[in-house]
Amino acid sequence: MNDRINESLRIDRWLWFTRFYKTRGLASAAVTGGHVKVNGERAKPGSKIREGDVIELVRGQLPFRLEAGPLPARRGPASEVKLCYIEDGAAQQERQAIIDGIRQDRQQMPRTRGRPDKHTRRRLRQHGRRAD
Repeated sequence: MNDRINESLRIDRWLWFTRFYKTRGLASAAVTGGHVKVNGERAKPGSKIREGDVIELVRGQLPFRLEAGPLPARRGPASEVKLCYIEDGAAQQERQAIIDGIRQDRQQMPRTRGRPDKHTRRRLRQHGRRAD
């Protein structure tokens, strides 16, 4: 019976087991929302994952492209989970480029000392410059 359990796994459980989402409900919502594809097709929460399947997902505007490895039996530690998939190098580079772009945008945003008060916020909106 254990062999049957380990040959496929629901995508929402796989995403939760592999720690891409903190809860199974969040994983299911992401799949339902169209953020997950299995072998190029939009997945449903009950879609089955097998070893060798290609999973594409977008989490927090960051793309992931993974190949499923040995299916996890439980939601274990992160060190164990990393053995359950192989990540595409091009997707890693694309994700890093997006992160670098976000950091660059944040560095160009106007800054204030501490939390801005009502008047400082008004000045920031009007002029889009630093309010030091």
